Amino acid sequence: MSVNRCMRLFNRLQRQINTRSPRITAGSCHVSFGSGLLHKQHQAGSVVCSRNVSSNKPPPKTPDTSLFIPVSLKMDSSIDWAVGEELTQPLDKSELLKVLNRFYKKKEMQKLASDHGLDARLFHQAFISFRKYVLEMASLPADLHIILSDICCGAGHIDDIYPYFIRHAKQIFPMLDCMDDLRKISDLRLPANWYPEARAIQRKVIFHAGPTNSGKTYQAIQRYLAAKSGVYCGPLKLLAHEIFEKSNDAGVPCDLVTGEERTLVDPEGRAAGHVACTIEMCSVTTPYEVAVIDEIQMIKDPSRGWAWTRALLGLCAEEIHVCGEPAAIDFIRELMYTTGEEMEVHTYQRLTPFSILDRAVESLDNLRPGDCIVCFSKNDIYSISRQIEAKGLECAVIYGSLPPGTKLSQAKKFNDPDDPCKILVATDAIGMGLNLSIKRIIFNTLVKPNVNEKGEKQMETISTSQALQIAGRAGRFSSKFKEGEVTTMHRDDLPVLKEILSQLVEPVQTAGLHPTAEQIEMFAYHLPDSTLSNLVDIFVSLCQVDGLYFVCNIDDFKFLADMIQHIPLNLRTRYVFCTAPINKKQPFVCTSFLKFARQFSRDEPLTFGWVCRHISWPVAPPKNIKDLVHLEAVHDVLDLYLWLSYRFMDMFPDTACIRQIQQELDDIIQQGVRNITRLIRATDPTITDPLQTQSGRGQRSQRGSGERMDSSLANRLVRDGLLTPDLLRQLQREWSKDQKQELTNKSAVSTDCHNTDNKGKRMKKK
Repeated sequence: MSVNRCMRLFNRLQRQINTRSPRITAGSCHVSFGSGLLHKQHQAGSVVCSRNVSSNKPPPKTPDTSLFIPVSLKMDSSIDWAVGEELTQPLDKSELLKVLNRFYKKKEMQKLASDHGLDARLFHQAFISFRKYVLEMASLPADLHIILSDICCGAGHIDDIYPYFIRHAKQIFPMLDCMDDLRKISDLRLPANWYPEARAIQRKVIFHAGPTNSGKTYQAIQRYLAAKSGVYCGPLKLLAHEIFEKSNDAGVPCDLVTGEERTLVDPEGRAAGHVACTIEMCSVTTPYEVAVIDEIQMIKDPSRGWAWTRALLGLCAEEIHVCGEPAAIDFIRELMYTTGEEMEVHTYQRLTPFSILDRAVESLDNLRPGDCIVCFSKNDIYSISRQIEAKGLECAVIYGSLPPGTKLSQAKKFNDPDDPCKILVATDAIGMGLNLSIKRIIFNTLVKPNVNEKGEKQMETISTSQALQIAGRAGRFSSKFKEGEVTTMHRDDLPVLKEILSQLVEPVQTAGLHPTAEQIEMFAYHLPDSTLSNLVDIFVSLCQVDGLYFVCNIDDFKFLADMIQHIPLNLRTRYVFCTAPINKKQPFVCTSFLKFARQFSRDEPLTFGWVCRHISWPVAPPKNIKDLVHLEAVHDVLDLYLWLSYRFMDMFPDTACIRQIQQELDDIIQQGVRNITRLIRATDPTITDPLQTQSGRGQRSQRGSGERMDSSLANRLVRDGLLTPDLLRQLQREWSKDQKQELTNKSAVSTDCHNTDNKGKRMKKK
């Protein structure tokens, strides 16, 4: 090789070494800028936050490395990688493989890697990636090529691979280089310091503690109405509506703010001094004289608890009136110690008594006017309401997925003394937000489906708090029944209910927190190639909370994030979409959410006409239960549109038209619910009380809310929403045959119904 040629090669090699490492377009960590963002975040809090965090110095939380997804590397084709091969010689791949495997097996290398944050899992993943990179690249960077060539020739040591290995590992796992910054961003130990406006004033906190129907919220609202300005924060839209109307009726101008609605009473659009809102929508920057936080015990709710924590710590009000169960007093007082604020407690007793009866109802024949049967599934509501009306009684129906207008309509029907409807069948949706004239609460079951910490559905006996919340609806002060009664439908449930109600309510011990959009954005700056779902997972894995707090369940957020991950949206928009209140069990709502996000990503406004085409408006009145359930889902889709419209006004411009058809849809659903027995009736002419037919078989083996009250084919078809009037006549003919033929025909009818349903689905898809 000529001297000039050697000089040119060495000059090229020197230039590449000066660049320090190959320019690889992987996520990297800009610690200086991240630290600046972090410093800015802490400045928004207080000096106490920085001092406490730096002085305590607890051991860092070990991250869940299973969440670390390796980044794919893209090589910069502008760099000439052939220098190393020209300086030395081509590498023998088989010999190279032996060298790399020897490196992997060295315990010293694994120990060194662990000091850089690579546990056994990450070390293995990084090595697999590094080995693939070395063996499959047509040519390697010159410095790495020379090192490997020397080792293969016996002129170098195997340990010399380590700097190149660790450099590669940090390129595919960028979080390793910025773990300290990520830990600081996800430090949630002092949430009180997130609200500098609230910390700048000395707030007076008054806790109104008492059971349901004790007047605690009434007393807080009186102070709210007397104040120059105030905010009411409630858990439900119905409660916010109630305070909105009560305030304006009392001559105190009050605005309404919920996720889907903004109502300003001033004709010129100026904000009123008072506002009634759902808890998630309260402003933590607007100053008020008085704030009311209702149902404070929900601060421990695994999904929504963060909203109560935010309101309690962040509201800028001279007086904070907190209403809730006595079981939350000690915990709220402890939280107030962290803000340096004292708490005053007012306790209340129930205004009207309720008693637990010594006998279960056992038969629907024993129902009386003013009875409310509480179920924990819509299927049980459908079944029981059908049986009640088959006995010649009218009943009202209330469950969670009904539109607010329909719930109020059913409540009014039940409360009206001139209406023949004297029986109510409801879920625990009646626990708060509705004023009902109930004489006797009847628990159809004491077992309720819940989702555990792992996101798994399981059946659990209701808690004392839940039982008291529901039982407390009997004999309310404002109703015509001055004393309430509580019992069960089934005899063997009654002693269990007595035991539940005799126990003390478990004290509140922790408050919920949730990562903010700003925190996730800072994570994304350090980990630009991670998905939103993965960012949130890593955040929760690294975050530190003290004993007073927990991180709320983020499964629904992640579900939506994964659903729209493939749609090109910026991070803040993606985050907002994923906080939308959606029931992921409703396929039509989830499909609509996906279509909304896709249309938004194309920068195409979601117009009234577009929405109408999507929901097939106008809709027909429901002919069966499946139609009714679909209309409820359509109502939720319109709610989703309105919710998004207040966050992206330009892209969701037709709120007035959407609200108008939503009201029309509410009327259609109300009519359907009024005729619910016609929709769900199996039209079996010999409907019997299944409670009586079960008595001869002994006690039930399981008290599950999903348990069917009889096992007839008709009930199974009703449960699945597959029975139609056309099939009814066929069923009646077949049921009149002998037992053997009946069983055969039942199977055929079930198959026929299933095929009809599938055909209908295919037609809808078309």
